[in-house]
Amino acid sequence: MSFSINLPPSVMAKKAKSEEQDEPKKKSREDWRKQKELEEMRKAGTAPAMTDEEGKEINPHIPQYIMQAPWYYQATQATLKHQRIQEDQKKNYDDRNTWYKKGLKEGPVVTKFRKGACENCGAMTHKKKDCLERPRRIGAKFTGDNIAPDEYITPTLNFDYEGKRDHAAGVDVEDHQRKVREEYSRLEEAKRMLKEANFLEGKESAETSQGDSEDEDKYADDVDMPGQKFETKQRITVRNLRIREDTAKYLYNLDPNSAFYDPKTRSMRENPYKNTGNIEMEQKYAGDNFVRFSGDAHEFAKKQVFAWEAYEHGTDVHLQADPTKLELLTKEVQKRKEDFKSSAKESILDKYGGEEHLQAPPKQLLMAQTEDYVEYSRHGSVIKGNEKPVVRSKYEEDVYINNHTSVWGSFWKDGRWGYKCCQSFIKESYCTGAAGIEASNTDIIPTIRNGEEEIEEEDEEAPKSLLQQHQEKLLSKEKKKKKKKKNKRKHKKKSKSSSSSESESEDEEAIRERKLKEALKKEEEQQKKADHLLSMDERKRPYNSMYTNVAPSEEEMEAWRMKQRRTEDPMSHFS
Repeated sequence: MSFSINLPPSVMAKKAKSEEQDEPKKKSREDWRKQKELEEMRKAGTAPAMTDEEGKEINPHIPQYIMQAPWYYQATQATLKHQRIQEDQKKNYDDRNTWYKKGLKEGPVVTKFRKGACENCGAMTHKKKDCLERPRRIGAKFTGDNIAPDEYITPTLNFDYEGKRDHAAGVDVEDHQRKVREEYSRLEEAKRMLKEANFLEGKESAETSQGDSEDEDKYADDVDMPGQKFETKQRITVRNLRIREDTAKYLYNLDPNSAFYDPKTRSMRENPYKNTGNIEMEQKYAGDNFVRFSGDAHEFAKKQVFAWEAYEHGTDVHLQADPTKLELLTKEVQKRKEDFKSSAKESILDKYGGEEHLQAPPKQLLMAQTEDYVEYSRHGSVIKGNEKPVVRSKYEEDVYINNHTSVWGSFWKDGRWGYKCCQSFIKESYCTGAAGIEASNTDIIPTIRNGEEEIEEEDEEAPKSLLQQHQEKLLSKEKKKKKKKKNKRKHKKKSKSSSSSESESEDEEAIRERKLKEALKKEEEQQKKADHLLSMDERKRPYNSMYTNVAPSEEEMEAWRMKQRRTEDPMSHFS
């Protein structure tokens, strides 16, 4: 049996229209191609990135499954709001370091029983069935004595995802460390007492020479974890691991008759490239035995064997646990061996004699022959052979970089260091040799024309920016103004030929003082303006407010030197 509902035509039309809007429109092949091209342009940076509803740019490299909002989100444009924490999910979580205060009592202890309190102990925070104290024979409700204080009830804490899963929440670190120290001190005391008991038992057994079996705890110190000590019945295996990006050893040489590979220990002891003529690969890997007998591996094995032998003779020493102790013990044993050999040699010489034969001169002097080839001139000077050896240190010498033949700092000019071979002041630059020296000497040629110094550059100049061109225009205008002022002064000097040179010098000094006063006043105003701009928020500061592109005059430079703030002066704060 089926039911049908007849809806009005207007409602049906609205429903159909909403379904058409919800369904995605089918794109043509041309639309897909344009969309792909736009995505590539956005990734390359040639097209502006997409923006969300807040005007923020969306990274074009974000995957589609992250950027695309789910269907139930009802997003009408590109957005990443669904990836952020929603407003309804933001809650005021408690601090993870807070915890329930257990065992604390709240408020002063009362002396009278209160209505609604526990009948057993008299506390208001729980009932009789929830009381944790010892059940009294006559409760506090009837006696009114020894009324327990109220417990501190902590409200339910609201933690975030990490706080709910924190295993160390509520742990008192100081109490834990105190317990660990106490346990360690008890163990140390027990070990000390056990050693004293073992020593006394051993002494008594030696005096009475009894063969009674001693207690098993006597040998507790000799029990070690497997792999710590060496025994003949014990097998020691070392795992041969490799990085997953490295080539496996069995793939070096696919010939079945090549070096044997043990898959259990992942070792190939022999050289897989033996008799193949592949010198390049043989230098990279020549077998495990080659690695085991190269570098300090042999000395390491000797020290391991020495540690095992020392342990068998009663000396507790370990290569990894006590490397310093093992090294000192090895040196001491080696010194004793050498002393024993020298003493044995001296005793044999004292008994049988023949010490004079050991003090014989070298064979070169006895036979008057040597294998060293030396050529002399007729004057007795050395021509070839027997050259004086060059004294060299353990550091690399005569090693230069970037085709240089001298080190950095071998050249000094105009307060700068450089390379002597090419006279370059740029550190770690490529050496240009004599061409670089010639270019540095002939780069700028000063010439004198019309009483003014001009500079001609032989090389082609690099293209200048708009700012540099603007600054050059301002400098040229200032030069023209200065020329006009000089010409006017010349005309004035010609017209005022009767005035003396002293009056002219006085006028110049007065003009200079007046300009200096104006510059000082201007410098004070600029410093106040700079302090005001620095105190402002940088986002509200006007654009290029701290920048001027006009060259300062001599009076302005003098005023700047006089008003310069010297922070390193300790008395500058008291002025």
